[in-house]
Amino acid sequence: MRNLVLKLAILTLPLTTGGCVKTVASVVKAPFQAAGQVVDWTTTSQDEADRNYGRKMRKKEAREGRERREYEKQCRKHPEQCQFQGQPQDYDGYRAAND
Repeated sequence: MRNLVLKLAILTLPLTTGGCVKTVASVVKAPFQAAGQVVDWTTTSQDEADRNYGRKMRKKEAREGRERREYEKQCRKHPEQCQFQGQPQDYDGYRAAND
């Protein structure tokens, strides 16, 4: 009987240690995965940089558009303020491309 229990224990040993090996592998890999995640968080990919630049330029262009519309509206209401020596004065406000 004792011999049977010993054989049974030896046969089931690989089944029980499989989970331990997997856990050990996870523990060993964890610092490297964390370091990789930190690098991902701290660096900006070219795609992210392009997306951020595009968003920034759209905001600037929207601001320029609002200011130009307001300038033109004021010129329609008070054309004498928008002329210099009898000639129409060009818009001299914010320009997104120059920022």
